Amino acid sequence: MKYHVKIDAFEGPLDLLLHLINRLEIDIYDIPVSEITEQYMLYIHTMQEMHLDIASEYLVMAATLLSIKSRMLLPKQEEDLFEDEFGNEPEEDPRDELMQRLIEYRKYKEAAEDLRTLEEDRLQVYTKAPSDLSEYIIESSNQMDSLNVSIYDMLGAFQKMLRRKKIKKPMQTTISRQEIPIERRMEEILLDLRTNPGRRKFTDLFTSDNKDHLVVTFLAILELMKTHSILIEQENNFADIFIMGSE
Repeated sequence: MKYHVKIDAFEGPLDLLLHLINRLEIDIYDIPVSEITEQYMLYIHTMQEMHLDIASEYLVMAATLLSIKSRMLLPKQEEDLFEDEFGNEPEEDPRDELMQRLIEYRKYKEAAEDLRTLEEDRLQVYTKAPSDLSEYIIESSNQMDSLNVSIYDMLGAFQKMLRRKKIKKPMQTTISRQEIPIERRMEEILLDLRTNPGRRKFTDLFTSDNKDHLVVTFLAILELMKTHSILIEQENNFADIFIMGSE
């Protein structure tokens, strides 16, 4: 019974061979050259019967398969058998080179499939053009971002203020613990700035020498900066920092 193989277009002879190996469930590390060559030649003959042009690379692979098949059918020389008995390395398998090419091709093919899957997933994501948010920007020369006052500048000012208060702190003091919510301290700072409009020095907002109070005050100032409830001014690097209400 004559067997015809109808296969979709392939990207090259290695792609065709890999398809045949997968369809026939052949172990790529132990290719039955006779069977795979027969199937490959059926494809070539089908293409010829359909009067389709066959790329030269397909014909080169056909010749390679026939060559490997012939070498596999040749009887092993007596000298080789004698050498094998004494532990010498056996003759190289004529399929090795083809096997390595197929393994490498399969790796790239699988990688291409993974990339195609990622592309399809990305096509399901829809984006919009950037919106113009300029109208929401607070235009003020005193704003923290425009003056490039960073969190590191604020930390540096806080460290300097702590050093000064430590020097002024009396040798004996009474330790008292008092819980101060940050939200309440934020309200106190805003009230202070509204009651005393204009610029206030950063250190003037720290009205107590209590460590907890100092830390809470600093965190409250950072939160007010984050919500743009206050404005920060610094004339140049390492200069004093001034704070004022945003209203």
